[in-house]
Amino acid sequence: MKVYTQDVYNAAPEPGTLIETGVTPDERFFVRSHGEPPTIDPARFRLVVDGAVNDPMSLSLTDLEARFERVTLEAVLQCAGNRREELIRHKPIDPNELPWGITATGNGIWEGYRLKDVLDSVGLTAEAKHIAFTGLEAVYKDGEDIGYGGSIPVDKALTPDVILATHLNGAPLTADRGYPLRVIVGGYYGARSVKWLGRITAQAGPSLNYYQQRAYKLFPPEVTMESADWSEGEMLGQMLLTTAICEPIDNTTQRAGELIVAGYALSGGAPVAKVEVSVDGGQTWQQADITYHGDRWGWQLWRTKLVLPAGEHEIIARATDADGTVQPQSLDQVWNFKGYANNAWHRIQVRCH
Repeated sequence: MKVYTQDVYNAAPEPGTLIETGVTPDERFFVRSHGEPPTIDPARFRLVVDGAVNDPMSLSLTDLEARFERVTLEAVLQCAGNRREELIRHKPIDPNELPWGITATGNGIWEGYRLKDVLDSVGLTAEAKHIAFTGLEAVYKDGEDIGYGGSIPVDKALTPDVILATHLNGAPLTADRGYPLRVIVGGYYGARSVKWLGRITAQAGPSLNYYQQRAYKLFPPEVTMESADWSEGEMLGQMLLTTAICEPIDNTTQRAGELIVAGYALSGGAPVAKVEVSVDGGQTWQQADITYHGDRWGWQLWRTKLVLPAGEHEIIARATDADGTVQPQSLDQVWNFKGYANNAWHRIQVRCH
């Protein structure tokens, strides 16, 4: 793992190891935290469900197990800052953001309880338009504990795509993953999959937490940190169609001749339909083979074989979804001063000898 910060642990795997398996092992899953994992006694843990509901509840882990069906959900968990490093090289961004490469992402089999079932049990009122989540960790900004929270629209919350997870890949969540309970929102950026979940609140508007109202907002390329009107920023939600080349690694030397190129592709909207690779600047494309096809909110792994002569080469990958949408071509189209949601064509450089 490449460690980005140690005091509050943030780390991601090396590119080649990320795609060795279709389901990402816990030890190769990136870690994104804003505060240290809280110490939680599972016997005393309670999940509070309140707000615009008919019957507020406080549920123990035993209550959840006794009352609700256990389900599994294959879903990618991806930081909204995945591939930020490319945006930083293109043009400076907010220096406080972590310079993630292409591996702040992973595909897991999550097990837990449908959020919909929990909400149905408390009865939402007509006022409930958003479902807000609050974590139990302490998060400090300017010396004040602001906590961590986020929300999703109620229409998304009432789909089977959102679960309250207790396990990853058949094992209980570790402390870094959000033990004992976290949200997993299939198809959404990880900012909304709140860890160490302590409270679910049905309410009229989005979460008022700093990370919903300020930190995780997307602005168009022409807006700068100085000119930004934070009330106008788009709250991050659905993941954008993207792909990345994990093999070979960028800026490495390879043997001339046959070269295997491989990576991942995913979408929070229409499913990925194909991945293509180009070595002539996008004039011609070669379609890759899908080697792992995940469920609706999982990812696809792909690979193809190129034949490259000696010299310098740029390899480009792009994905197309089932609606015919293709990734944006250039970083100019997606650059933003926070470095979020980079889904431009992925490009790497290799030297062949």
